[in-house]
Amino acid sequence: MATHDTIGDYLTVIRNGYSAALPKVTLQWSNIREGITRILKENGYIVDYKKIESGKLVDLELELKYVNRTPAVTGIKRISSPGCRVYASYSEIPRVIGGMGISILTTSRGVLSDRMAREQKTGGELLAQVW
Repeated sequence: MATHDTIGDYLTVIRNGYSAALPKVTLQWSNIREGITRILKENGYIVDYKKIESGKLVDLELELKYVNRTPAVTGIKRISSPGCRVYASYSEIPRVIGGMGISILTTSRGVLSDRMAREQKTGGELLAQVW
C-alpha cells in the first residue's frame, strides 16, 4: 500500500500506541521520523528510541512514556499536510497550550522544536503539535 503522508501515519502509530497502552511501537525508519522522535525524547514525551537494521529494512522502535499509567502525550496533532502546507517565521510560531506543549518544525537547520527555532531565529514548515 502506498503511503502519501508518512508523518501523519507516524503520528497515528504513536497516538494508537498510547491509546492501547503499549510499552513500545515499531515503525519504518526515515530521516524526518528520526528527527521528530529525537525532539519527542528531548522534551520528555517518550522514554527512548532505537534504530533497528535487519537486512535492507530499517525500523524505528519507540519506548512510550507513562506517568502513573497515564500517557505522557495527551494529544498529538498534524498541522501541515501534503495538500496544505503551513509555514511560519520564527516570530509567528504558535505556542501550544500557553507553552505547555511543543510545536515541531522542519527548517533549513533540520527538525527543531518551537523553542529551538525561536532561539535560532529560524522559521519553517509546522509539522505537528504535541501536548
